[in-house]
Amino acid sequence: MKFLDQCKIYIRSGNGGGGAVSFRREKYIEYGGPDGGDGGRGGDVWIEAVDGLNTLIDYRYQQHFKAGTGEHGMGRNRHGAAGEDVVLKVPVGTEVLDEDKETLIADLDHAGQRILLLKGGNGGWGNDRFKGPVNQAPRHANPGQPGEERAIWLRLKLIADVGLVGLPNAGKSTFLAAVSAAKPKIADYPFTTLAPNLGVVDLSPNERFVIADIPGLIEGASEGAGLGTRFLGHVERTAVLIHLVDGTQEDVAGAYTTVRQELEAYGAGLTDKPEIVALNKIDALDEATRAERAAELKAVCGTEPRLISGVSGQNVTEVLRAAWNQVRERRAAEKAEAEGPAPEGWTP
Repeated sequence: MKFLDQCKIYIRSGNGGGGAVSFRREKYIEYGGPDGGDGGRGGDVWIEAVDGLNTLIDYRYQQHFKAGTGEHGMGRNRHGAAGEDVVLKVPVGTEVLDEDKETLIADLDHAGQRILLLKGGNGGWGNDRFKGPVNQAPRHANPGQPGEERAIWLRLKLIADVGLVGLPNAGKSTFLAAVSAAKPKIADYPFTTLAPNLGVVDLSPNERFVIADIPGLIEGASEGAGLGTRFLGHVERTAVLIHLVDGTQEDVAGAYTTVRQELEAYGAGLTDKPEIVALNKIDALDEATRAERAAELKAVCGTEPRLISGVSGQNVTEVLRAAWNQVRERRAAEKAEAEGPAPEGWTP
């Protein structure tokens, strides 16, 4: 399945049906009077977040969506049927943006969330609605109201608790494959990862979180170099970032600084997130080189880096435990915020 995380689509709600002009004409009924029915309303356009989807690829092959038109009213006070609604099913984490790609219309961050994007036009009144003591035989009816239309952007930001960042070939995909059941592509050349990958980490039956691996960043990514920063949106919702630095390269301090500069240029609060710095691939280094590279990295990041190896699994569990602590704190804060303050004077 191809990964698609943003697309532009055109949506239109349905027109309302027109009211009918009709008169009751039956044998032995001298004054039948008007009996034109109302038109049906036009269909609405909805968007709904559902489980089981992780890409917007369905909207790659169809970009135009139009709700049904309401049926016209008929004689004998028969009202027209309403037009059929259109429901756009998208993955959890999808944002709906206006045509300018900046104005946020909706953020579908949990399964089952359903939002009305466009409302269908109302159906027109039939001539039966206009009868009265003065005008007992109205010969006019209202047309149906037209629907609405607009162009919108859908942008997917994957729902993950932990994000993996680093330069290409820092070992992010190897780390993800080692800690979860995900099977990302792994090779010894840069930009092996071309699209984000998700994995579920199970530390225990009650300790589970989702980790996201995004394509590597290089210097100038904020200006479009390499794969750019377009995939950084998938770690905006994370509670913590794991920053992997390749320990086999000469300038580990420069590698760390490059990624941090690109995160700062992207914005969206990524540099304010908690960060776990890990010196990876230590299985390929001797003790003296490990200590030297760790000291260089500590000098630039300000914290003691964790020495790990995604291949051998050395110290990987400790990194996951540290990440889980951050995830647990954020979940507790979100739960407390959702519940709100306890009523005054009430104690459990």
